[in-house]
Amino acid sequence: MSVRIDAVDRKILAALQADAAQSLDEIAKSVGSSKTPVWNRIRKMREAGIIGQQTVLLDAEALGFEACFFVLIRTSEHDAEWQAKFLHALKSRAEVQEAHRLAGDIDYILKVRVKNARAYDTFYQALISEVKVHNVTALLSMEEIKSTVALPL
Repeated sequence: MSVRIDAVDRKILAALQADAAQSLDEIAKSVGSSKTPVWNRIRKMREAGIIGQQTVLLDAEALGFEACFFVLIRTSEHDAEWQAKFLHALKSRAEVQEAHRLAGDIDYILKVRVKNARAYDTFYQALISEVKVHNVTALLSMEEIKSTVALPL
């Protein structure tokens, strides 16, 4: 299902990205419309898959997850069986916040959030015991400068 996005839809999406918990009244007011048309637009964008899962952003450091590692993985394995095993290993580990398959010298990059370096080592040991990888490089983030999931509408 293809949906055309106009200026009002973009304003609605921007309002939702800023705070999805705000009321329909607040969103309608901020975009200069009434509730029913805004609700219909939101419903259509959900049905089209433009608006996905709604969730809450938690403060990792406030919850004790003070270490963020970017893990670069090179593999000499590229067959479907290895890839299925690798993807299962990633999806089954809550520490992996993001995983991307890359073009270039590095095959995969992971964003891994853990309590500390010892917890990262536990994660690392479990991962390499489950799947064979050629090379793993872990980069510790010293400071998060910017983090957003908002798209530039």
